[in-house]
Amino acid sequence: MLTYSLNSSSKIPLYEQLYTSIKKDILKGKLLAHEKLPSKRNLSKHLGISVVTIESSYQQLQAEGFIYSLPKKGFFVSKIHLQKIHTQKKIRLDSVSETRSVLPRTELNLSHHQIDPETFPFATWSRLLRSVLNENQEKLVDVSPSQGILSLRQAIAEHLNAYRGMAVDPQQIIIGAGTDYLYLLLIQLLGTNKTVAIEDPGYPKIRKIYEQFNVHFQPVPVNEDGIDLEILNQSKADIVHISPSHQFPTGSILPISKRYELLAWASQKENRYIVEDDFDSEFRFIGKPLPSLQEIDHSDKVIYINTFSKSLVSTLRISYMILPPQLLPLFKERLSFYANTVSNLEQYTLAKFIKEGYFEKHLNRMRIYYQKKRDYFINQLKESSLSKKISIVNSSSGLHFILHIKTIIPEEEICQRAIEQGFSITPVTSFYHQDNQTWPHCFVVNYGNIKKDNVKKIITILENILQD
Repeated sequence: MLTYSLNSSSKIPLYEQLYTSIKKDILKGKLLAHEKLPSKRNLSKHLGISVVTIESSYQQLQAEGFIYSLPKKGFFVSKIHLQKIHTQKKIRLDSVSETRSVLPRTELNLSHHQIDPETFPFATWSRLLRSVLNENQEKLVDVSPSQGILSLRQAIAEHLNAYRGMAVDPQQIIIGAGTDYLYLLLIQLLGTNKTVAIEDPGYPKIRKIYEQFNVHFQPVPVNEDGIDLEILNQSKADIVHISPSHQFPTGSILPISKRYELLAWASQKENRYIVEDDFDSEFRFIGKPLPSLQEIDHSDKVIYINTFSKSLVSTLRISYMILPPQLLPLFKERLSFYANTVSNLEQYTLAKFIKEGYFEKHLNRMRIYYQKKRDYFINQLKESSLSKKISIVNSSSGLHFILHIKTIIPEEEICQRAIEQGFSITPVTSFYHQDNQTWPHCFVVNYGNIKKDNVKKIITILENILQD
């Protein structure tokens, strides 16, 4: 029987303490692959905590792929190929040194990636901006370092450490105006003679950027549990560009066992790297945030990219990249001549917004806000006449989910009928780079910018266009 000392007086919830303890035992090999875990009821009695607490811990472990369940048999430990740790990662946190096609415009658009602009904390932002203008006048006219101002990089590092458990030195962080700009820096940093594996289906702009620089890329299929590692291993890729926590467009999540296998793949050769695009990881609605690849990487093979476009507002155009320590000298040698692309005013304001706790409060509000919006949309779909024709896929994270429609109507005709009624929707198949399409009649539902009042109108249109 599993025995752990849990502290009910701690600020850390009991379910998270138990989850952490079991996870450590799995990673240390104390709990072996396919070993059966105690039943929720038995473990509840043994540890003196509620069954609900045990269930929450097991759900989080299962979501991350540490355990799996079998009907009427219980929960079992997953087989995980752990990454060998050759050197201990050393980070000084206190360091202060320096779609393929254009979509038609329609009134109702589920293909749009924008978030609700009304959620942006304009009053707080404007107050902090005025404060920066009054208190930082000399700094505002200074030339920003190519990597971005230090106070913002420190604020991001502290936030990631507190929220994601990521040990990051501010020196590793590069600030840029949007992820597109960071992709361009990466290509120049790593060289155009590399082969890049990209997810298929995947975000079309990534492919276009690599094409623009004549970088050879190789599409790798995405399955229900993320990128196909067998095909990746067969490829000649030096770099893999991936969104493991919420893949676009499928919404699939890479389980912990495959995360370690991917890290092992990168460790096999000196010049292999993983580009981890964590674009909307803040919005996970079941359990705690999934661990990033960067967090569990001990060989410094992960280049981590994230943005404030989803968590704040897309037009803010502030993103950041975390480079492994060994790439920093190369960055300074090749790219430090670039001027930073984000204004000092915005950088100092965002730094203040994070450091004074407003960003964390905003994220907490937005998780509740978008979870309610998502739940309302999905419940309305399930209560409609569409309920027997559809299924909802991968809706536990991010600001989009997949709507699978059971119909003989071709995807192209569904999209055309929708446009004729002032409504846009895009199939997953339109995001493929090649012809191995395995997500038929699945449509991307971006609900972030959909008003609650328009949900029933959208469902009515769907009911009309799906009449055989």
